[in-house]
Amino acid sequence: MKAFFDPTQDGHIPRSYLSRGQMRTPLEIPERTGYILKGLDAVDVAVERPTDHGMRGINRVHDFGYLRFLESAHRRWKEIPDDWGDEVMSNVFVRSPNPLRGILAESACYQADGSCPIGEKTWEAAYWSAQTALSAADALLGGARESYAVCRPPGHHARFDAAGGFCYLNNAAIAAEALRERFPRIAILDPDMHHGQGIQELYYDRDDTLYISIHGDSTNFYPVVSGHEDERGKGAGYGYTINLPIPHGSPEQVFFDHLHTAMDSIRVYEPDVLIVTLGFDIYEHDPQAKVAVTHEGFNRLARTVGGVDVPVLVVQEGGYHLESLTENTRQFFSGLQAVR
Repeated sequence: MKAFFDPTQDGHIPRSYLSRGQMRTPLEIPERTGYILKGLDAVDVAVERPTDHGMRGINRVHDFGYLRFLESAHRRWKEIPDDWGDEVMSNVFVRSPNPLRGILAESACYQADGSCPIGEKTWEAAYWSAQTALSAADALLGGARESYAVCRPPGHHARFDAAGGFCYLNNAAIAAEALRERFPRIAILDPDMHHGQGIQELYYDRDDTLYISIHGDSTNFYPVVSGHEDERGKGAGYGYTINLPIPHGSPEQVFFDHLHTAMDSIRVYEPDVLIVTLGFDIYEHDPQAKVAVTHEGFNRLARTVGGVDVPVLVVQEGGYHLESLTENTRQFFSGLQAVR
């Protein structure tokens, strides 16, 4: 199995995080990747530097105005002589209408919530996170049966034209569009603790991508406005979005009951490739967890998804209990190696 990561990705160091009326200590921090890389080393998975594929793969997924904002936001923010903070974060959130006059108005449009501050190195880190996903996709296009993109910042909350939920570029969707040249039917399984509203939004009206999310009930839980069972797609895409919310406080078996439902749907769909957006935040001691998946549960998860007879691309998403990340990584990839 091939894995990809670039140290540039850890240049993103968020200092602020607004959630539920409080400024909180950021959870999506550079230390995460060090623990994950140790887990890969424990199962003898070599990690390669990604290739620079440029902007075209990113442009296939995201709005051009949004990308221009991400690339320039911090530079323009710091040019203002007033007493502004070190990170780009709006104190207002406006989707539309918005004349986009000035960097604060752009921030109000393009940052969907208070958990995605833009620092000096955020764009560069997000860019290389996307290149990591594209390089992992390239490995499958070149004949590999599985690959792993150690994406940081993560991506499944990044919308067509907005950052949110620690995410800036939608790495899984960027990889999916690259894979489509060889694998036209794509299934994305998203077992992160939070619903990936960015992926859902991008594929909601399409029938060439099956999106299945297993996540904590979104009522009063991020992302709040999506992830409910009655969201099933629209137009040609109706039925190709499947949301399987988990009641908060559920035991591990409830997660696996949902996983079996998801895998039944994937088998019926018969994809050419499976993308798994891996969230370690379902771990029982994770600060974001609303379900109690154990270390051994990640091994079981990997054996289940690895049983599908198609190439598998794993894209890293959440996971914020630092002390468990090495073991959970080891468990997942040892399980995947056992069945592939």
